[in-house]
Parts: sequence; structure tokens; C-alpha cells
Amino acid sequence: MHRRILTALLTLSVAGCATTKPAETPPTETPPTAQQSQTPAPDAEAFRDQQPKPGKPPELVLPTFEQAKLDNGLTVIVSTRKELPLVFVGIAFAAGGSQEPAAKLGIADLSYRMLLEGAGKRDTVALDNAFADLGVSPAMSVDPDGAFVGARVLTTNVDAAMSLLSDVVLRPTFDAKAFERRKKQQLGELVRRMGDPNFLAQQAYYQAVFGADHPYGHTSGGTPKTVESLTLADAKSFYTKNTGPRAAALIMTGDVTLPQAVEWGKKYFGGWKGGAVAPKPPPAPPAPPRQLVRVVPKPGLEQTVVLVGRPGLATGHPDEFPLELATTVFGGFFGSRLNMNIREDKGYSYGANAHLGTRLGVGPLTAYAAVRKDVTGPALNEFIKELAGIKSNPITEKELAAAREGLIRAFPGAFETVEGLGVSAANLYFHRRPMDEFKRTVEGLEKASAAEVQRVAESYLDPANMQVVLVGDPLVIQEQVTPLNLGKLTLEETPASK
Repeated sequence: MHRRILTALLTLSVAGCATTKPAETPPTETPPTAQQSQTPAPDAEAFRDQQPKPGKPPELVLPTFEQAKLDNGLTVIVSTRKELPLVFVGIAFAAGGSQEPAAKLGIADLSYRMLLEGAGKRDTVALDNAFADLGVSPAMSVDPDGAFVGARVLTTNVDAAMSLLSDVVLRPTFDAKAFERRKKQQLGELVRRMGDPNFLAQQAYYQAVFGADHPYGHTSGGTPKTVESLTLADAKSFYTKNTGPRAAALIMTGDVTLPQAVEWGKKYFGGWKGGAVAPKPPPAPPAPPRQLVRVVPKPGLEQTVVLVGRPGLATGHPDEFPLELATTVFGGFFGSRLNMNIREDKGYSYGANAHLGTRLGVGPLTAYAAVRKDVTGPALNEFIKELAGIKSNPITEKELAAAREGLIRAFPGAFETVEGLGVSAANLYFHRRPMDEFKRTVEGLEKASAAEVQRVAESYLDPANMQVVLVGDPLVIQEQVTPLNLGKLTLEETPASK
């Protein structure tokens, strides 16, 4: 019954729909107003026309470095950071590769690295295991102006780490077998480097800029010939002659205070004796006009390594900050003149850069690129044109602002870790700088005027005084570089042949 009633209702509903036709309503159109007809639809991509504005940069917070001196002359440098229970402990030595005798190049590396080949009553393996028991692996670096050995440890392990470090520095064994093994390793590394065009370029470049007999006129590690002649007695003699409490600094950074560091220094290094003192800065080299284009031959090389540069200045020089800014505009970041020309415009290289290498003495001012060998001449010509363009096309306020911002904002990266703080403290010691050096640097970069930057740029970046070193196929270089008339092409010996 219910089904019949439902069926009947559905039938009536369908019949009604079929027989009843609703009245048609004509469509209506609203005429557009004058404003609607003249205003185009908004462009969904319009936001791309304006570069997003950066947010407010975080406040620059620089670390604080403190200094004290023990009765025996040992310097203690501390930077306290309490966020984590970590401390970096190390010893910075004031003598580096620049103190090597000309006939014994490589002795600084070999001598300092022997410190981790046995100390106190421990041989190489036992010493390494003792550091490993503290969860660390000690690091060693040797630079032209000094050397540095140290490790990061938990705060609870500082005393044990200081005990090991004092053995390393005060009681190295200089074992004969360990020396021969380390010497072979250094020779093997030099053989490997002989095949690296960048190393060959660097070695020839330092000689061109400083002179072969200058303390900065060579790379670290020596040459196969000089290292082969080194003896265990040479290593001991270099270490004894160049180290002592008046030529070293205890570096502690992280979860430590200056009073604590001084107490540890007295406990473990208070009895250190030795007559060595920090060496004087190397003499300033001359910066004569370029007369030669030095070529290190590498037949068949698909790229040509280009190094262009001259002596710059020593750290602390009044021109340091303006020249740092000028060098950055020229080639110190991706948007620099040199890189935008060589890479972005011409496509000659993956990248070109320039760097002001300040040291205790006068350091190098260098521009660099590895370019396709078929554009060796044109690329070198662009280097010279960009250098000359500093005078004919002065640095703009926009370029200067970008360089200033980039240099200052890069500072925090050096202080991210306690190791970074340690390296920064060691550099303060190597370069004999005051403890507020980083604050002074930021202020110097901020205050350097456009006129100062332009003055030093024209003085130091004059292409006539820039030495040129090329590593690559000598026939290609001769064919493409000779027409540039930059100087007489001269073949350079490689370190392996000396």
C-alpha cells in the first residue's frame, strides 16, 4: 500500500513537470560603469616587479677577548662563552713558516707536527688514545706567522686536556722512527701537490710578489729537495730555538674565565722556560712595476690558472679597512666587478675573486681565476681592464654599501664555535693585535669614507704594479698573451725541479 501511494505521487510530480512550462525571463545585463571599463584586471604576477625587502638584521654581537701574562712571560688569552659546557684549549706559537732558513724550507711544518707524534711517556699511538679517551682529536696548523695546536673538550675534561697539552708542548719525544714516518708523509703530500696547478701557481706567485729570499716568498711545507735533506736534529733545533713562554700564548675559549685560565696556565705551564721571543715582522718587500709575465708550464692543461697581485699591507696599517672595502668591490664577493665580468658576462670561468691577505708583515693582495685555456688572453686582458677601471670608473656608493654590509655581516661566522673563537684569539696573538681588534675592525669598515676607499683603490690596484703568474699550456699562453704586451714571458721552474 505504501509503495502504491509513493508511486502515484511520483507519477503526478513527473506529469506536472512535463506539462507546465514556466515563463521565460529575459536575461538582464548590467552596463559597465566608466570606472570598470577603464581599470584593467589586477596582474597576479605584479609582485615580482619589486624585490622583497629584507627584514631587520640582527644586532651584531662581537665576542670579548681578555688577556693576562704569567710570571714566566706566557700570554693567556680568553674569550668566555657559557652557553655550552665546552672549552677549546690550545697553545699558539709566535714562530711560523716565515722563520724557516732558506735551505730548510718545510722544517716548521715537520717540527711542529712532531709534537703529536709522542709526548711525555706516550708514543704516537698512546698519545692519540689519551686524547681519544677525552672524546677529542687534537688539531695542528702551521701558518707563515705562527703555529697552533689544541682541542675542544667538555668542561669536565679541561684539567685532563691541559695535562696532555703540557706534555705535547713541554715534553715532546721527537722519536727517530716517528720522525722518519712523518717526513715521508710530508714528502708524499708534496709530490701530490706538485700535480696541482693551483699550488704551482701559488708557489710562483709568492716568489714573484715577495722574492724567493723573502720570509713570505714560499708556500708552507717546503719542496721535495729541502724536505728530503731535513734531519731529526733540524726539527729539534727549530723547536728549541723558536719556542718558549715568551714566544707563545695559552688560548682558552668557551666555558672558562680569565682567572680560571690563569690558574690552569700556572699549574701546567708556569715552569716552562726558554729564551725564545716573538720574532719581528718580516721586512716590507718592494712593489716595482711589472716587467715579466711568469709562466709555469703545464702542457695540455684544459684551464689556465691566473694570479695577478702585489704586496699589500700589514695588519694594523691605516689603509687596511679602506683597502679591504676596495678589494671587496673589485673581486671580494659574487657581485664584485671582476666576477660579474669574468663569470657572468664573459663566461670565461666558474668564478673570479680577489683577497687582501693581511699578515704580521706585509701580506699579498691577490686576484685569481681558473679560466678556459682558449680564452687565456682575453681573460687576462679583462683582469687588467677591471683594475684600470677602478680609476676611470670610480667606486659607487651602492658598491661600497654592498661591500661594507657583506664584510661586517660575515663576522659572526668566525665566532660560531669555541674552536672559531680559539682561532680568532690565536690570530690576535700572531699579529700582535689588541683584544678589541674585532670591534675596531667593524668600526673601521663602517667609518671608511668613499674618498678614502677610492684613494687606496687607485694606489694599490694600479695594474702597472701587479705581477702576473699563469699556469697552463705554454704554447697557448704564448700565442694569446704575447699580443697584450704586459711584459716578457718567462718560464718558471716548478718546486720539484729546485
